[in-house]
Amino acid sequence: MIPYDFEYYRPASIHEAVTLFQQLDIQRKMPLYWSGGTEIITMGRLNKTVTGAVIDLKGIPECRAMSVQEHKLILGSALTLSELYDSRVFPLLGETGAGVADRTSRNKITFGGNICGQFIYREAVLPLLLTDSEVRIAGPAGIRQAPIAQVFDRTLQLRRGELLVQSVTDDSYARLPHITIKKRKVAAIDYPIVTIAAIRVNSGIRVAFSGVCAFPFRSAAIEGRLNERGIPLKERIDQVSTLLPAPVLSDIKASAEYRELILKLALEDSLRALGAE
Repeated sequence: MIPYDFEYYRPASIHEAVTLFQQLDIQRKMPLYWSGGTEIITMGRLNKTVTGAVIDLKGIPECRAMSVQEHKLILGSALTLSELYDSRVFPLLGETGAGVADRTSRNKITFGGNICGQFIYREAVLPLLLTDSEVRIAGPAGIRQAPIAQVFDRTLQLRRGELLVQSVTDDSYARLPHITIKKRKVAAIDYPIVTIAAIRVNSGIRVAFSGVCAFPFRSAAIEGRLNERGIPLKERIDQVSTLLPAPVLSDIKASAEYRELILKLALEDSLRALGAE
């Protein structure tokens, strides 16, 4: 049970959702956008998230879109991780999302909710970073579209009242060789020690990470080193730890030393699978 009451709204359009947020914000009801709701419920039970109103995005057609338009794959933020996996429209995204929680939870957890959530992992953003995707964001100033690399820095940089509407990805990426590896300590549905998503393009291997540091990331410096085929693979991998954008995470799941070991093993598996020896 959530130990407080809140109002529930289900707008039918982006404009209605944004307007509702502004009105509820003025009333100091601390509104939150809601799609799957799993994180709000989880954090609400712990009194780490408090709101007087939630705005459900699942009734907005654009947030439920799944289509290809002019060779661009359009995915709505309110699609669930299970829907993305079952559709096979973007295999790397579907497979990366399939490592989150269990099937019952993924039937509720949404693509946008995972990316915008408070939990540090946000694995669903990794395929977007690897494929130079763009995102459509709506807010009081209207709708803007921007490269994910420009608006995602540790978290998705949303202004007050903004919501993630869709991702936009060149559909050619859906056909490229890829792999996703998620390493947990014990349980099959536990939080990850390391998650790696990788894809092979003409220029080489692209790799993005979650669980290694306290935020998900893609690093040009790491990719540059991993693609130096004149250096033995294991040497390239050993050098990755010196190029990380932040200290290796150390928590109850794994020490930094153990997490770094798992990172190297998972990287080797990923790169060998994509032919990067």
